[in-house]
Amino acid sequence: MIAVDEALSLVLKNSSPLTETEKLPISQCLNRNLAEAVEAPIDLPSFRQSSMDGYALCIHDSNDYLIKGEVKAGDETNPTLLPGECVRIFTGAAVPDTANAVIMQEKTIREKSILRVETPITKEQNIRAIGSQVKKSSFPLEKGQILQASGLAFLQSLGIKEVEVYRAPKVTLILTGNELIQPNEKLTRGKIFESNSVLLETALRQQGVETQLISFAEDTLEATINVLKNAFLTADIILISGGISVGDYDFVKQALDNLDVEEIFYKVRQRPGKPLFFGKKDNRFVFALPGNPASTLSCFYVYFLPLLARLKGGQSEGLIRVSIPLTHDFISDEPRALFLKASIQNKSVTVLDRQHSSMLISFAKANALVYIPEHGVSLKRGALVEVLILPNTILT
Repeated sequence: MIAVDEALSLVLKNSSPLTETEKLPISQCLNRNLAEAVEAPIDLPSFRQSSMDGYALCIHDSNDYLIKGEVKAGDETNPTLLPGECVRIFTGAAVPDTANAVIMQEKTIREKSILRVETPITKEQNIRAIGSQVKKSSFPLEKGQILQASGLAFLQSLGIKEVEVYRAPKVTLILTGNELIQPNEKLTRGKIFESNSVLLETALRQQGVETQLISFAEDTLEATINVLKNAFLTADIILISGGISVGDYDFVKQALDNLDVEEIFYKVRQRPGKPLFFGKKDNRFVFALPGNPASTLSCFYVYFLPLLARLKGGQSEGLIRVSIPLTHDFISDEPRALFLKASIQNKSVTVLDRQHSSMLISFAKANALVYIPEHGVSLKRGALVEVLILPNTILT
């Protein structure tokens, strides 16, 4: 059994980007990582651009200017201005080549065709210079950059239609447990509605990864081996839920051994999620997560996300970690490290009730995990604790 930090270090050490890449339209690149740096094909902006509504001036010694027309955003006109002349201009419009300043309309008085400027003017004020955001032939986005909505919009503003990205990892989910049934089946004694498939599928979808298929393995060694064999044919990562502990009907570890999967680590000194397995076979990875839902999701966030990020071409080490004060006293004599479902509000964090690994109710209300190191703590209200921010969290 190893410590949390060692387990995470082994995940990072053993993961690297997939070698295959593909060129895709930018509309299909959300949450994908660039496989090569992007070269800017144009200056941005590509013309001198007004940063506000007002007047473009050809500066002279007087405060009075003769208005010679207007330039709207999108106009291709380039009027010639002599000293003492100006044009009405709008935000985003092309500043005439002969203009050397833009004055905001609130700092002027207009009387018919005469404009009076009521504030000092400096050359090039309120003008976005050519290439002030990006220079042509520069490389504004680096290899490995993850593309979010803003990045895709930025690429389109450069006129880029498609980019080279790393191939998305292929993930196969395997769920074990004779007790599991689907919501459309009748709930009878000893059975439970299976929830880890939607848990993991949606968590993966948040990361821009679609699962290939979901297999259900009966609690027999033969069935578990057969399902794993099929998964190894196509998956980059096999994500197993359940069957990894040491019960009489937990066959995952034995099946992995029979298939010559290299064990990188098995069992971590933590709660929840002690019976966690990470291994590989050739260039394919295996994560076997405990079957209890809260254990499954905790291990997914802490260990699986960093692996996924590295395979996608990024460098993330997992969830964002910050130090936040507790809203209450907290005492634990647990010798193992703890990942506790928690809620951040008003810049403080509260550890939620119902922390048992079988309980999803606290996870459903959580936006963070509080990390408590090994060997327990005694903390007072206001003490700083390490907090892992869950994906898509908007803090209040």
